[in-house]
Amino acid sequence: MINLYSTQIESLSVHRIGNKSRNENIFLSDAPYALNDELTALLKEYFFKPFREKEENYFQFVNEVDVEFNPLYKIISEIFNTPSSVHEKSKRIASLLYEQSQHPHIKSGELYVSYLENVTIDNEKVDAIGIFKSELKHDFLQFEESGSNINLLLQQGVNLNKLDKGCLIFNHKKEEGYKILSIDSNRYDTKYWLEHFLGVAAFADDNFHTKKYMKFCQDFAKEVVLPAEDKKEEVMFMNRAINHFAKNDNFEETAFLNDVIDNPELIPEFKHYKVEKAPKYQIEDLTSFPIANTAVSEARKKIKNVINLDTNIQIKMDFINPESAEKFVEKGWDEEKQMYYYLVYFNKEQKD
Repeated sequence: MINLYSTQIESLSVHRIGNKSRNENIFLSDAPYALNDELTALLKEYFFKPFREKEENYFQFVNEVDVEFNPLYKIISEIFNTPSSVHEKSKRIASLLYEQSQHPHIKSGELYVSYLENVTIDNEKVDAIGIFKSELKHDFLQFEESGSNINLLLQQGVNLNKLDKGCLIFNHKKEEGYKILSIDSNRYDTKYWLEHFLGVAAFADDNFHTKKYMKFCQDFAKEVVLPAEDKKEEVMFMNRAINHFAKNDNFEETAFLNDVIDNPELIPEFKHYKVEKAPKYQIEDLTSFPIANTAVSEARKKIKNVINLDTNIQIKMDFINPESAEKFVEKGWDEEKQMYYYLVYFNKEQKD
């Protein structure tokens, strides 16, 4: 979890990055930008808002030989070691991005490199480096009084409500390639930003493992439990899975299967599905790990617990009390109507 409420922008360097393949130039500022309170407040909202609104999926610097050979990792480490060098090092960051700006789809734009203090991550206060890029320009009107009339002046600028690309690199977990958050509003060139410039991969921490394993379970429920059983059992499988994650601090696969799978015949199906699909979810050798509560809470919100019927009726299950659906909902077949039915038992209707 991150907290940017008390974060301060200690320095800001602004450069312009053209598209190298179109022979557009790079413009490097001689000195950092002199900030004032009003501009700082606007930039903090512009830079940080996307990270407050986005789910926290962390990355880390990587390299096929060793992370020390990742050029951006090397520059970032130098800045954290000597924060006063951030502006000079920001020119190297800009040049690195310029060298990767060679695909015709990549748009030119302004690059902002900022040194940040008082960032809270994993309940620890650290410094961070923000790298942001604005690409898309928008038309806007300015107004000017001229005698007895008002003139309309059409200008172009950056929309401060939408950051095009950005990352926050935290001075945290250096040995593992630092913890990094990234956003990219323009999905057409994701490889350019994440792979070619940043050189990052998903940070394989407890949060990552918990999310990946629960997503794997969700797809198993949809692709195996639903065809083998029915929609109710698909919902109930995920119901039990979420509750297993919620009530345990550590995941152990054998205990999970015994707790969550009611039908013993599905256990070998689960193991076969994992062998076949595990690489997709990056859980090949994952049989035990600490459970991240934040990831469980996020998953609970996203997973559907509703049975939609073709008669325009919905049955909503309760993820908090799964035993209610087990005890009080039955599925059957009506020979006379030639239709399935759900029989729901209750004592009285609840008032809103």
